[in-house]
Amino acid sequence: MQANGLNERTNLLVEEYSTSGRLDNITQVMSLHTQYLESFLRSQFYMLRMDGPLPLPYRHYIAIMAAARHQCSYIVNMHVDEFLKTGGIAEWLNGLEYIPQRLKNLNEINKLLAHRPWLITKEHIQKLVKTGENNWSLPELVHAVVLLAHYHALASFVFGSGINPERDPDTSNGFRLIAVNKFCVCDLANDNNIENASLTSSNFGIADSLSELEALMERMKRLQEEKEEEEASQEEMATRFEKEKKESLLVVTGAFDDEMVSTSDVSRYIEDPGFGYKDFARRGEEHLPTFRAQDYTWENHGFSLVNRLYSDIGHLLDEKFRMVYNLTYNTMATHEDVDTTMLRRALFNYVHCMFGIRYDDYDYGEVNQLLERSLKVYIKTVTCYPERTTKRMYDSYWRQFKHSEKVHLNLLLMEARMQAELLYALRAITRHLT
Repeated sequence: MQANGLNERTNLLVEEYSTSGRLDNITQVMSLHTQYLESFLRSQFYMLRMDGPLPLPYRHYIAIMAAARHQCSYIVNMHVDEFLKTGGIAEWLNGLEYIPQRLKNLNEINKLLAHRPWLITKEHIQKLVKTGENNWSLPELVHAVVLLAHYHALASFVFGSGINPERDPDTSNGFRLIAVNKFCVCDLANDNNIENASLTSSNFGIADSLSELEALMERMKRLQEEKEEEEASQEEMATRFEKEKKESLLVVTGAFDDEMVSTSDVSRYIEDPGFGYKDFARRGEEHLPTFRAQDYTWENHGFSLVNRLYSDIGHLLDEKFRMVYNLTYNTMATHEDVDTTMLRRALFNYVHCMFGIRYDDYDYGEVNQLLERSLKVYIKTVTCYPERTTKRMYDSYWRQFKHSEKVHLNLLLMEARMQAELLYALRAITRHLT
């Protein structure tokens, strides 16, 4: 990192420390991308601390409920502390049966947003806004939905980047702090290149991973040339999307017990722990419905609805989505002056494809060309079952790339996931209003 980039990063970290009184590992890892970090902190600060429809303790409890869906003890513990600091009732921390009915009513939408957002309908919204004394106003519900989507996606980033608790795995407020896995945050935050040991410990040598990188760059170049020559028909584009969507269901994310149920300390915050992304494929419900992005876009629909019901958050989220989508240093591993637009778009659109969202003007054949299998496995795990991410998965793709590039990838996955959840929830709210 160049000197001015380093200064910018240092200033931002100092500012964050002086504002919040702590410098968590999420912030340190994200600080590899200072422009993005600034955008992230601004929107997170707004939804947690600034004027808004929900009382402060509610905001932190909703963050706890969201992170618990992925057994993310790291985020849960962070917000347990904040919940108490903002005057939250300690008894609520005993579990969901101790919270007000109004908060309990969020369980269903929390579960669907986290695992199968395509199932959210206007009926779910009506139920929440029309439940007598425990009803939610639409501004409160939009605030809650933004928090839920933010923390589901942040859990993906935490597990994808292997972020561990700052403190020793000791007890804090009676909650055991669980180390997430064996990545070293100091490695990530210092952007050390992936150690040669991790390359040679697999069956691939450095030469293999170098040729992998060259092959990827070659494919990008060829796709760009083909694009300029001829465009596929609309029918062909639709077929390629359906093929990619179907194949994404078959990407297996490692050997695990299908009925794996949380036994961690956060299970007290979870209702129906067995509910997950995987079920619809397994139960023979083969069809994941297609959400045509053109029919309900963030830019034309979601953004204005959020802004109308929860003031400036739409602008802050929009800035963050644009920032991550356009963020580039024009490098790929050791190569400079590379246009990575095509690769970034493939990553973002692949996440949306796994949630059934299709862009009419995108050729999904590019996804298969640009994302090799180990990367697809990693993306699916981080996006759909982040708690199952392992260091081995992290090491297995893009082996010549720097940690900062993999962190960049995780930022893209996180924001694509958040946007997908918001699109489904906001579409249901729009339908309820019309």
